[in-house]
Amino acid sequence: MSMSVSNSFIAQYEADVHQAYQQRGSKLRGTVRLKSGVIGATAVFQKSGRGAAGKKTRHGNVPLMNAEHTSVSATLEDWYGADYIDRLDELKTNIDERLVVANAGAYALGRKVDELIVAKLATAGNVVSEASTGLTKAKILAAFGMLNAADVPDDGDRFAVVGAHQWNELLDISEFKSADFAGDRYPWLKGTESRTWLGITWMFHTGLPLASGTRKCFLYHRGAVGLAEAQEVKVFTDWVPEKAAHLVNHMLSAGAALIDGDGVIEIDCDDDAALAA
Repeated sequence: MSMSVSNSFIAQYEADVHQAYQQRGSKLRGTVRLKSGVIGATAVFQKSGRGAAGKKTRHGNVPLMNAEHTSVSATLEDWYGADYIDRLDELKTNIDERLVVANAGAYALGRKVDELIVAKLATAGNVVSEASTGLTKAKILAAFGMLNAADVPDDGDRFAVVGAHQWNELLDISEFKSADFAGDRYPWLKGTESRTWLGITWMFHTGLPLASGTRKCFLYHRGAVGLAEAQEVKVFTDWVPEKAAHLVNHMLSAGAALIDGDGVIEIDCDDDAALAA
C-alpha cells in the first residue's frame, strides 16, 4: 500500500479540523478578547480604567487623565480529544466520512473553549434576577441599561448569548423578530440563528448554566472577557499496530479570564416559562 495515501489522508484531516474549528467549532471565541501564541502557563490581559479630560491654562502643564491600569491573568490548561481512524478507511476517498470525524474533534475543542468563556461570564456578579419569568423585553432593557450606566462602549462589540428556550421567547418580541441576521458580519455565525438588535449581536447556545430550572444568559462586551491560547488547535497522528489504525489526538491549550466585571450582565430566566401562544 502506498504511504502517500496515508499521508494525504492525514494532511487533509488536519486541514479539515483546523477549518471546522475556525468556522464552527466555537460560537463564543470570536466574541471576546483573544490572545494567541501565548508562551508559558499564564497570560496577562491589561485593563485600562476611564480617564477624564481637563483644561490647560496658558503656559500651564498638560493635565493627566490618571486612568487606572490593572492586569488580569488567565491560567492555561491543556485539553485533549482522541479518536481512531482505521487504516482501511484511509483508502476511501469519501470526503463526507472524513469530515464527520474531523468535525467531531473540532467541535469538542470548540465546546471546551465556550465552556471556559461561559464559566468566566458567570463570575461577573451583575444580575437581572429571574423573578419567575423567562426572557422578557423588560429584563433585556434592564440589562441594556446596566451596561450603559457603567459606560460600557456601545461600539458594535456587545454580544448576548441565550439558551434555546430563551431564543424562542425572543422571537415573540416583534423588534427582535424583524432584526437583521448577524451571520453576514461574523463568519463563524453564518448559517446559524443570530441577529443584531439594540446594537447587540444575539445568539443562542446550548451550553449555558442551568440550575433548579433557572437558565443563566449573558449580555457582555468583547473587552470584558479574554481568551488566551498557547496552542489554538493541533492534531497529532500516531500509528497503533494493535488497532491497525491511526490514533488522531486533537489538542488545545487555553484559558479564560474575566477582565472587567462591569462589562458583563447575567440575566436569569425561568427555563420552563410558558411561550406565548
